[in-house]
Amino acid sequence: MDSSSTTRRQATRQKLYEAAVTLIAEKGFSTTTVDEIAERAGVAKGTVYYNFKSKTELFEELLRHGVGLLTESLRTAAEETDAQGGSRVEALDAMIRAGLVFIDRYPAFTQLYVAELWRTNRAWQSTLLVLRQEAVAVVEGVLRDGVTGGELSEEIDIQLTAAALVGMVLVAALDWQAFQPERTIDDVHSALSLLLRGRVSGH
Repeated sequence: MDSSSTTRRQATRQKLYEAAVTLIAEKGFSTTTVDEIAERAGVAKGTVYYNFKSKTELFEELLRHGVGLLTESLRTAAEETDAQGGSRVEALDAMIRAGLVFIDRYPAFTQLYVAELWRTNRAWQSTLLVLRQEAVAVVEGVLRDGVTGGELSEEIDIQLTAAALVGMVLVAALDWQAFQPERTIDDVHSALSLLLRGRVSGH
């Protein structure tokens, strides 16, 4: 496959992802049809099946694509902070910011992702758990480096703390968008940064 056809296929898949995520966020997975996804994406129904075997495969690939983008944005934030000589806490802070930027850019995807994490009867449940772990593992790596380097306490439960940080960003961002949309991303980041740095108690 030459590069131009590969690029075209990637662009088509992106259109299908965007159509699927908005429709499924609006209507739910079971009531969204392939016809509707094709129409929203502006492509023929056959194009959907050319790219994906089924609606289920499309949704599973959509999850891979979206969580992959989130994981990469977290990794990039950590690596850029490290390259600038920043501390591990500064890297975690940059990752919080990156997570908020991602969620602000892809709110419908984030709502779907969080909702699907709590369902247990889906064909893609095992895939979703693997994807979640990939995102959390990036945060675990920074925490582990911080403990090893003496910057963070050895008492930290790395797995739980990483999951808590990712969860904090997801839930706070969804709350921001649903109930406090007048706030800026800087407001939300500032509040979460205080939590991260342990400055809530006032000591």
